Amino acid sequence: MAPERPVTRVERTYDALRSDILAGRHEPGAKLPFADLSPRYDASVGVLREALSRLAAEGLVESVPQLGFRVRSLSVEDLRHLTDARCAIETLVLREALANGGVAWESQVLAAHHQLQHTPQMSEGDPARLSDEWARAHAAYHDTLLMGCPNPRLLAIARSLRDSAELYRRWSVPFDPTHRDIAGEHRAILEAALAHDEEAAVAALTHHIRYTTDVLLRHADGGAVDAARD
Repeated sequence: MAPERPVTRVERTYDALRSDILAGRHEPGAKLPFADLSPRYDASVGVLREALSRLAAEGLVESVPQLGFRVRSLSVEDLRHLTDARCAIETLVLREALANGGVAWESQVLAAHHQLQHTPQMSEGDPARLSDEWARAHAAYHDTLLMGCPNPRLLAIARSLRDSAELYRRWSVPFDPTHRDIAGEHRAILEAALAHDEEAAVAALTHHIRYTTDVLLRHADGGAVDAARD
């Protein structure tokens, strides 16, 4: 049997680290020392450094001079800036998708929504956290919605911003006692997109993006966001 290629070890470590960060197993602001990560992920320092560098490029990890890597910190200011950027970019990409997406795109959007709709949202082991399966289905649904856009540069920017927002999305779940109708939000976006109703689709997506921000800002005075900073 041929030895495992280094790139495969990097991919495996990257996937495991990313999943643990997004699931809150490494909390926002937490340090990520190689000495702790190496035995946990059965990876060398070189593999970990490459995986962490990829996560830093996605905005999930920060590289701090003299201190190494840590999970990205959360802050009210960053949350506001990120939300404004997402609303501007994702709605622009959605408009392009609606203008250019055909029947094949519509079928893919329907399928992605169906998968999301039938995936349990909360983790069985921790009812206060989103399940990894639902998070993947959620990302796939939003990716598919935008796939009708023919501009790969815009798509890459939109995905990067949404990845950066994932920490905030996960962090907001315990602070939302109203249990938002997230299925209804996704359905509203879907129906407007399939009808190619540009303004309704943009309004529904904007509401969906800003909801998480509103939840966290309502708790900012109590330190829900800034407490996640080092």
